[in-house]
This record gives sequence, C-alpha cells and structure tokens, in this order.
Amino acid sequence: MAKLSKNKAAARAAFAGKSNLSVEDAVKLVKDNAKAKFDETVEIAMNLGVDPRHADQMVRGVVTLPNGTGKDVRVAVFARGPKADEAKAAGAEIVGAEDLMETIQSGKIEFDRCIATPDMMPVVGRLGKILGPRNLMPNPKVGTVTMDVAAAVQAAKGGEVQFKAEKAGVVHAGVGKASFDAAKLAENIRAFVEAVNRAKPSGAKGTYVKKVSISSTMGPGVSLDLGSTAAAQ
Repeated sequence: MAKLSKNKAAARAAFAGKSNLSVEDAVKLVKDNAKAKFDETVEIAMNLGVDPRHADQMVRGVVTLPNGTGKDVRVAVFARGPKADEAKAAGAEIVGAEDLMETIQSGKIEFDRCIATPDMMPVVGRLGKILGPRNLMPNPKVGTVTMDVAAAVQAAKGGEVQFKAEKAGVVHAGVGKASFDAAKLAENIRAFVEAVNRAKPSGAKGTYVKKVSISSTMGPGVSLDLGSTAAAQ
C-alpha cells in the first residue's frame, strides 16, 4: 500500500470521526486542510433519492452562485452573423458553426460551457454523443439554447453553475475555491442546495435529499447537517 504524504495523513486525522457538521464548521475543516500547491476547488456532492433513468425523476437545473465559482470558464458558442459577433463581444473564447462542429468531432474540446442559438441546433444535434456525456450539450431548460447569446456568455462567466443527476442519483459541482472567505463559501453552498431542492422532480418519492458532503479537490469529504444547509431567513 502506498505511503500517505504528510499532508494527506494529517487531513485524514483531522476529518476522522467527523460527520453531519454545520455548513460553517465543515467549510472551516475543508479550508484548513486544503494544503495543495494550487487553489483547490471546494466541491459539493448531493445524494438524492431519485432514479434518473426515469424521465420524471431527472434532476437538472442551473444556479448563479452569489459569490461566483472562482473558475475561469471557457465558453464556446454556435452562432452565425450578428449573433456570432455578439458572442465574441461578450467574451466567448470560441465562436463558430459547421467549422466548430468539425473541430469538436475531431476530439478537440477546449471549453467548459457550450451555448447555441436555436437555428444552430440541427448542427449541434450531431454532437449529442460527444457533448451529452460531458454535460456540455446546449439545452433550453438551462438557458444555453437562446437568442440572447451575450447574456448567456456573461452568465456562464459570472458564476452560473449547471447541475444534472448522474446514474446513481448524485449531483455534484464546484462551489468556489479554498481561498474564498468562509462566509462566501457557506453562502454559495446554501444557494446550490436551495437550487437542487427547487429542482425536485414530480416523480421523486420518499426522502429527496439523503446526504450532502463537501470536500476540496485533494482532500477528504465531510457530510453536512441537512438542517444547516437551509438558507438563513
């Protein structure tokens, strides 16, 4: 068995026996033990009582985190003419049509968010098997198929996070950086949990949110007290 580094061993010891912490205590624990040489992302994972294989139990949505993600989001936009110009002016790194489709088909995917105007969907539709599994497929339900490409680009770069339940009913996302102020991380976490709660599907039965945990990129995870995840009144 590989020997644990000093930092990893210390982190495991710090997390040992701790669970169901308040959001504030969990954030402090994660921040104090994020010792990597880069600014680690603070990640949230929510175990939901849903089976996404059934259409009426799919959980999907979008939330704008009040304090941003701390991530430099690269945006690609499928658009032509004036809409392509709008996307470039708004800060999109990649803008194209059939040429962008061919680039993606070749295996070159250098973006974190994909946006398209409605008229481009016949072209984008050919990329479903490539973009779908990466959660990059433009979708009108989360605002990435739109004529207002400028607003969509700005939202993507301003802290908007998309989420989608995986096969096991788990939703996960980055909710900030370890360098963030603890109060700002706590606010982001509660905003994300609230958004997932609002996205509860009609087919969900029994307990909807079973467990919520946070961790840093390289650190252990810790579960949250579900009551503490509610937004402050």
